[in-house]
Amino acid sequence: MHKLLKFTDNRVWRTYQGGKILDQIENKSTPKDTHFPENWIGSLVEARNIGREDISEGQAKVFIEGAQPELFRDVLLANQAFYLGQKNGEIRPLDDMPLVKYLDSATRLHFQVHPTKAFAKARLNSDKGKTEAYVILAIRDEVTEPYIYAGFQRSPSRETLQTWIEEQNIPAIEACFDKIPVQPGDVVLLPGGRPHALGEGILMLEIMEPSDWAVRFEFERCGYVIPEAARFMGKDIDTALDVFNFSPVVEADIDKEFRCVPIQLHADNADNELSCLIGPELTDCFTVKRATVKTKLPREEDSFFIGIVAEGNGAIVIDGETIPLHQWETFFLPAAIQEFTYISDNHLSILECYPGQTPTHSVVPEK
Repeated sequence: MHKLLKFTDNRVWRTYQGGKILDQIENKSTPKDTHFPENWIGSLVEARNIGREDISEGQAKVFIEGAQPELFRDVLLANQAFYLGQKNGEIRPLDDMPLVKYLDSATRLHFQVHPTKAFAKARLNSDKGKTEAYVILAIRDEVTEPYIYAGFQRSPSRETLQTWIEEQNIPAIEACFDKIPVQPGDVVLLPGGRPHALGEGILMLEIMEPSDWAVRFEFERCGYVIPEAARFMGKDIDTALDVFNFSPVVEADIDKEFRCVPIQLHADNADNELSCLIGPELTDCFTVKRATVKTKLPREEDSFFIGIVAEGNGAIVIDGETIPLHQWETFFLPAAIQEFTYISDNHLSILECYPGQTPTHSVVPEK
């Protein structure tokens, strides 16, 4: 059993290009944008890439001291109760693990939409849809107006959208959206059913239900044409259109519908702070918190989480053992470790990604 597991890099092939900043983070000698723009963190999900079925990619590995990295899934299964804890009196299942990614876009992503949990259960024989959230981490220097598209602001009829998709009338589709400005620190929640696209030049943390379901209704970007079998989740266009939430999100409602306002859970006179970015009142799919540490932040939690060192350097102290944490590192804290302390000499920011419906608490009082 391990008190804390650190993840290896886990780059995954995608239909769009990016990843230059991820290359820089990984200290590669010649950073460049390729078809590996994502790093899947703590993933128990196999990537669904048509034409690459013989390549196993997507599942995370963890460093094991004195040994080769091991599949995260295998480590969890070796002591599931210790690592995942309990839910409703039973050991938590593996599929409670959220899928977390670094995503680094060099270009606007394809227009796409993901199914809700209810749709996936009824139509895809799956317990997981793909509600997702973004925490914006950085913007490329050359990008002056970073943006996302989220929800139709001017909704087409179902019949019109079908025609535009079949004809690939992308200007008409794009005209249904307004650019929604984003900047580092912004938090966005995209429920299943809402069509969307991420703009170019954005590095973000993406948190989602653990699936790779996607209706990609724009078939070509930057010279790459998505194979037909990869466009509509292996279904027909009628099924794909059933995924869409056609209700318009007008300009006045955009912030209320998609932006998340952090809720402060704790702050002290040394500027150590704990906030809930996305809680159970917004979604039952996952919970996201942010710990900001200037000196020391004692904590207690009753759930596992995936941690991301978004800013700065510091350490985590568990049962008297001090484990260094450096910017961009990613780790897993088991459910059995219910008390721990973050420390820093200057500034440390940790994003914590929990399974859904986790109670929002707490900080250990200073003794």
